[in-house]
Amino acid sequence: MARSQAPGASPFCLFYHEKTKYSPEGLTRRRSALDWSKQPTATKEYRTGELLDLRPYLPGQGLEQADDPRSRLSRVLYLTYGATAVVPYPERPFYMRAAPSAGGLYPAEVYLVSRGDDPRLPPGIYNYQVPSHSLVRFWSGDVWEETREACFGHPAFERASYAVVVSGVFYRSAWRYEDRAYRRVFLDSGHLLGNLELAAALADYRVRLVTGFADDALNALLFLPASEEEVLAVAVLAEGADADPEDGPTALPSPVQFDYPPVPEGQRLAYLHEVSKLVTAPEGSVADCGTEDKYNFPFCLKVPVAGEALDWRGTLDETILHRRSTRQYTGADLRFDELAALLDFTYRPQRYADQGLDPDPQYAHLFLLSTFVVVLGVEGLEAGCYYYAPRVGELRQIRFKHFRREVHHLCLGQELGRDSAAVVIHTADLQTAAERFGERVYRTLHLDSGHLGQRLNLAAIHLGLGVSGIGGFFDDEVNEVLGIPEQEAVLYITTLGRPQPQRGGE
Repeated sequence: MARSQAPGASPFCLFYHEKTKYSPEGLTRRRSALDWSKQPTATKEYRTGELLDLRPYLPGQGLEQADDPRSRLSRVLYLTYGATAVVPYPERPFYMRAAPSAGGLYPAEVYLVSRGDDPRLPPGIYNYQVPSHSLVRFWSGDVWEETREACFGHPAFERASYAVVVSGVFYRSAWRYEDRAYRRVFLDSGHLLGNLELAAALADYRVRLVTGFADDALNALLFLPASEEEVLAVAVLAEGADADPEDGPTALPSPVQFDYPPVPEGQRLAYLHEVSKLVTAPEGSVADCGTEDKYNFPFCLKVPVAGEALDWRGTLDETILHRRSTRQYTGADLRFDELAALLDFTYRPQRYADQGLDPDPQYAHLFLLSTFVVVLGVEGLEAGCYYYAPRVGELRQIRFKHFRREVHHLCLGQELGRDSAAVVIHTADLQTAAERFGERVYRTLHLDSGHLGQRLNLAAIHLGLGVSGIGGFFDDEVNEVLGIPEQEAVLYITTLGRPQPQRGGE
């Protein structure tokens, strides 16, 4: 059962997190039928603007040229968020995308800001139209310096010509998930950023991530409807040869909101986003403070995990485009080397520099995240819950038990939990994080968790395994049952296993 918390006793993001937890009792009370008459659309349309069809610039379509920004960006945008399949419902076709989304609701929108250095992509602001794989330039003119100013003069803009801006249309997720949708919007956007990081590398860009910006100024620059659609992250595309891993901060601290009124159900998502906004540049940045793995339990079983590097040469595009969330597992075991390879790709990107991938992809607060692995069926590995120590590449067992029945329950009774072979859980100490870095850290922790989750997704698909993220779970029971330290808030769960042959889902 969720622990109670009074308004004003802690940072608001903790209050929000507590109030949006699932418990068996609360979920039973909250279940209600969806109002299908109010179902939101998952695409945005513009009545005016110049349309640039990107399809002819995709590889093999005739107009691809290595030095043409339209070719490079066509590939990047398609692999980031493009439509990979269409379900032809009569009144509203459903476009599956390269990045997964909870419930197939796709709350993210993608914009491109062009500096105009190349006349083939004139200066202005473009929206990416998923169904047609095109860009609509709805604002022409030089807004590069205004964008940089809204990002507090981030130095990555100096040597770049393009920036991808990711926004969230909150109602698309809130229609189904209510206040808890805030978590899912940022997890979904993290999936998208995971794709973008890899797709950009294939086009010889490096992503310089910016999550600290003047929210309202950037929203106004993109003409976003206030409180309905908000900018979540900016990804500056630096030329590979010019990219500097130390090129400005990925995150900035924000104020902590201790003094807040009782915020009623249905308004907590909007209130958290509002109090986590920045207006002016705060002093300092959020540097990586982690030098050692967080947990080293006494007398625990320690298992070295040294996976073989996956070979992505010539296969990454196909893997991204064929990714689907698994709907059913067989319950069969994974091999230990498969689990090791999954963790290796997710947490040791430096091993993939020789394949042209970014050896140092940017996250906002990676050092604040912890990873736990629940082993249900992995050959050569004892069942139980383990802490994964990424710096030394080691699994450290914290509880020995066959958890299959318990995981089934914790994942809201979903068979994905019961029949999986391993479950990866991302957590963070929210109290410490929020007190150090402010309310905004709640956003970026979920962005980072989604980014890691997408790397797990792609590695699993590459290996022919099944994978599916789960954003709905009985929050407090996960810690209690599995032995995860109480201060670690569960942010995201990824299930892994042998897939049942069937038509893919989202």
